[in-house]
Amino acid sequence: MGTLIFTATVSLDGYVSDQNGDFQWTGPSDDMFALHVDRMGEVSTEVLGRKTYALMEYWEKLPDTEDQPAPEREFARRWRDINKVVVSSTMTDNELASGRARIVPQLSLAELQQIVKDAEGMVEIFGPTTAADAIRAGLVDEFRLVVVPKLVGGGLRALPGDVQLDLRLAEQRVFANGTVYLRYLAGRG
Repeated sequence: MGTLIFTATVSLDGYVSDQNGDFQWTGPSDDMFALHVDRMGEVSTEVLGRKTYALMEYWEKLPDTEDQPAPEREFARRWRDINKVVVSSTMTDNELASGRARIVPQLSLAELQQIVKDAEGMVEIFGPTTAADAIRAGLVDEFRLVVVPKLVGGGLRALPGDVQLDLRLAEQRVFANGTVYLRYLAGRG
């Protein structure tokens, strides 16, 4: 049985993108990128929405050639090796860039629980819209937040505003640029 984790890079005021939809400020430094490479080594299944899947297609297509930086090649290799569940009512199978991806038109909590039950490792639910119902239902076991020292003043919230959960800090790291990685475990009873 797998473990469900939610990962997001967020502004200090809790947004994954600003009011204009811009998220370029979330770009990782080299040491932060190394953290993401390590994280992908734990993930067996990624659950994500259509827009995030389209964004991550870059990693499906990155050439594994010496002219690419080694960390990027490793991230791409790990990304290609995981299963992907794309939540979209508008995509077709022809739009999938990977044989390891499948589409579900709507993700019910029961289906998500089955995905996690069937997984051999970490199941990462990526994207605040895709993850919102699972967070509300208390299904997320771990929250992994990369907090960028930037205030954006509004935009797409990383976490639903109507949720109350007790979390326990399990890991923290501060990077040279002031970015902080926080890993929280959800309290269960």
